[in-house]
Amino acid sequence: MNQEAHKNHLISPSGGMGSIFENGKTTFRVWAPNANSVFVVGDFNDWNEEALELQSENNGYWAGAIENTNEGEQYKYVIHNGDQKLYKNDPYAFEVTNSDGNSIIRTLNFDWEYDDFQMPSWNTLVIYELHVGTFNRKYPDKVGTFDDVVEKLDYLQNLGINCIELLPVAEFAGGISWGYNPAHPFAIEQDYGGPDGLFRLVREAHKKGIAVIMDVVYNHLGPSDVDLWQFDGWSDNDKGGIYFYNDHRSDTPWGNTRPDYGRPEVRKYLRDNALMWIEKYHCDGLRMDATSYIRYEGGGLGVDTEILEGIILMRDINSEIREKYPHVLTIAEDLKGQSIITNKIENGGIAYGTQWDMNFVHPVREVLSAMNDTERDLDKIVQALMYRYSNDAFSRVVYTESHDEVANGNSRVPEEIQPGDAESPFAKKRAILGIVLALTAPGIPMIFQGQEFLEYEYFKDDRGLDWEKSKWNGGIEKLVADLVHLRTGKSGGAEGLMGQNIEMVHSNQENKILAYVRSNNGEFTNPVLVIINFGNQDFGDYGIGIKEGRDWKLRFNSSWKGYDEAFSEMQVNGMYKSEESTDDLPWTGKVNIPGYSAQIYSL
Repeated sequence: MNQEAHKNHLISPSGGMGSIFENGKTTFRVWAPNANSVFVVGDFNDWNEEALELQSENNGYWAGAIENTNEGEQYKYVIHNGDQKLYKNDPYAFEVTNSDGNSIIRTLNFDWEYDDFQMPSWNTLVIYELHVGTFNRKYPDKVGTFDDVVEKLDYLQNLGINCIELLPVAEFAGGISWGYNPAHPFAIEQDYGGPDGLFRLVREAHKKGIAVIMDVVYNHLGPSDVDLWQFDGWSDNDKGGIYFYNDHRSDTPWGNTRPDYGRPEVRKYLRDNALMWIEKYHCDGLRMDATSYIRYEGGGLGVDTEILEGIILMRDINSEIREKYPHVLTIAEDLKGQSIITNKIENGGIAYGTQWDMNFVHPVREVLSAMNDTERDLDKIVQALMYRYSNDAFSRVVYTESHDEVANGNSRVPEEIQPGDAESPFAKKRAILGIVLALTAPGIPMIFQGQEFLEYEYFKDDRGLDWEKSKWNGGIEKLVADLVHLRTGKSGGAEGLMGQNIEMVHSNQENKILAYVRSNNGEFTNPVLVIINFGNQDFGDYGIGIKEGRDWKLRFNSSWKGYDEAFSEMQVNGMYKSEESTDDLPWTGKVNIPGYSAQIYSL
């Protein structure tokens, strides 16, 4: 197509971005405010650097179209700025050949087979965090793929999981990574299976009633293989150019690549990316990485300077998602323990649906890993259970393991409890208490891949999850499934676990026994009583205060030998009650509770 004919194919400033393919014609639109001229080269014009020149829209954007193109053809922008001639990938490319390759024309018009899935209510969610490259990695020389995850969906469904959270899958440098180094935010990692693989995973997950949350990274980009770096040839202080701050604000722990949230075009770029996961891939939620580095120059450590435009970015994204897609859950990994993250915008908040809770994971792990029972402080557990943000129990995600807690020198919980002997009964039983706490605490519970069979090796992105341990610890896997089914309501009768309320009824620091009741809005419709022994001593006929007329029935016993033959010999037959006062309540429930064990009761 010659230059004069091309001029007739400009699009308005409100048009789409990237390569827009329709009926054999592709329209290209790119933001490059400092360019003198912009060309597109690709398979469709034999990579002729002068065949397709884009026209300036006089607002920093360039656009143009060409006929006789095909989906799947490769291309790049050629940007001229003075003496510079830069070959750049499309910032909005839905697919690239690899992180250092070419952009590909893609429409993402998938056959969703009438997908009308809607995420379960947030108070019924159990999130399973997984890393695509290692979750079901089959070969030592090849990373796991989306299709490999699909093969395990029946397993996750049988476990009771109704939501998976994927570590980032945007195209990154190389094939092995946690994913927190996005090179091309709109493209999908080819080694995982590219756009088609992600589509298949989401579609099949939805068919099995499993929601999909996508982890996204907006606090920095790259830092390697980032074509956005000095994209149109301009930069200041030898920094990143138009997409990045060009002063001290560019600095993050992961490189000098903090996006310039002060530029409307950059905020739009990140907003468009957030909506892509929802609109193009039907994702049910977004977990935003290290949001404290979006709102603070130094991540909020000590005396720090706020980045107000970063807060505006997050508020805008959250408010638009809440308005358009109210069932989509946005999660912040802020880890500052502040309600501003989940408060409504009209109350001065940033309006995330929920946030990872540092006030749960750290004290719980500390108590579980204490070497001696005398060091185990139940007050820390009580505070972890009672904590809440924005006056909403489900404004926090509660967990004892995540990719951060079990990598980079940090151990899995069983290994942290008993280093070098993580398969001992002591390590197993105390690690299980952490899972019980997460699945019965007010909040949205999350477990990390392999935690359900007490994987004790720390997480590495080049080593697959050891599924042999699933065979060895199949009883523990059943234990977790029983807990999850109670938590999600699949078992029935334990709806109190979905409620807002928690009431501490017993806390004995000397005996290390804790008991609490979960309920719905103060109404005891199917409430749940949880009793946990954080010490190694067995207790027979131990007294817990109960209200009059409560006939608690045993629903779960973590010490059952059906879960593990090494568990307690002590008989656990449920509760009998006597009319005597305990814990300032008129009746006493008597239970046998072995050391390091938990019991769950319902009416």
